[in-house]
Amino acid sequence: MNTISLSIQDMLEDREYGLDLTLLAGETGLSHRLHSSRIQKPGLALTGYTEHLHPDRLQVLGNTEISYLEQLPEDQAIRFIANLCSFPVSCFIVTKGLDPPWFLKLEAEKSGIPLLGTSLQSSTFISLITKFLEERLLPTTNIHGVLVDVLGVGVLLLGKSGIGKSECALDLVIRGHRLVADDVVYIKKKVPAALAGQAGAAIQHLMEIRGLGIINIKDLYGVSSIREKKIIDMVIELLEWDSTQEYDRLGIDDQRYTILGVDLPHLKIPVRPGRNLTSIIEVAARNHLLKGMGYHSAREFQEKLLARMEVRPLGDEVE
Repeated sequence: MNTISLSIQDMLEDREYGLDLTLLAGETGLSHRLHSSRIQKPGLALTGYTEHLHPDRLQVLGNTEISYLEQLPEDQAIRFIANLCSFPVSCFIVTKGLDPPWFLKLEAEKSGIPLLGTSLQSSTFISLITKFLEERLLPTTNIHGVLVDVLGVGVLLLGKSGIGKSECALDLVIRGHRLVADDVVYIKKKVPAALAGQAGAAIQHLMEIRGLGIINIKDLYGVSSIREKKIIDMVIELLEWDSTQEYDRLGIDDQRYTILGVDLPHLKIPVRPGRNLTSIIEVAARNHLLKGMGYHSAREFQEKLLARMEVRPLGDEVE
């Protein structure tokens, strides 16, 4: 798992979320890094009470905070701000297009604390910045495999190199399913406990087929054959057939595969000539959908079998 952080410079340059940020002071602190998606409105910290100040979080100052500073005697306000800036604050952000007091700009510049401004209302900005930080600071990892969308089920195919993952994915695409990523799947943990997979920008829509080379699925089969991202719902691991190995023939006990702390349903499918892996994967996706509706074929079979075993046949007793 990669430990993710974000610099204030990255946040300032973002245009996707409409944060509308501009630099007002403290340019030397743009390299400060954020590790948490939580923000704080300093409130009492502006009065000198810094007991519960979290300097590692973004400090958002709205109309209330700026008005309070402007109404204080200037020497007192300067003292409070100097005290606040003595902490390693990651960044100040002033909302609503307000012009911060000169002493806030001066102390931020002296302390190397970025002071940013936005035209957005505080509530709107806090909503956007929280979403932005949650998205950018989520745990990520990458895994060697293939991710396909089969009937709306995100299926992550695993297995050693050359076992046939890409060929299975190609056959699924031909059947009308959709490719998300081939070879390397980049995975990001979503709140609260979901995993989203996608391909890297350099290999998006591409697939490697041994003997054929690199092919572009989007160009060959159209936009309906690909997806940019997909929530991973289950993991199917392709294994070489081993006659000495005992494979699950009932499927009563659900196995799990853990990625970034999230447990996913895990199936192990042995590979040998004559087995139609594509059909098996498609059926596995259908069966997963049934389980999501509360229907578990294997367990229902077990319950019926146990119920029949409990019934004693007529004439079984001996006088």
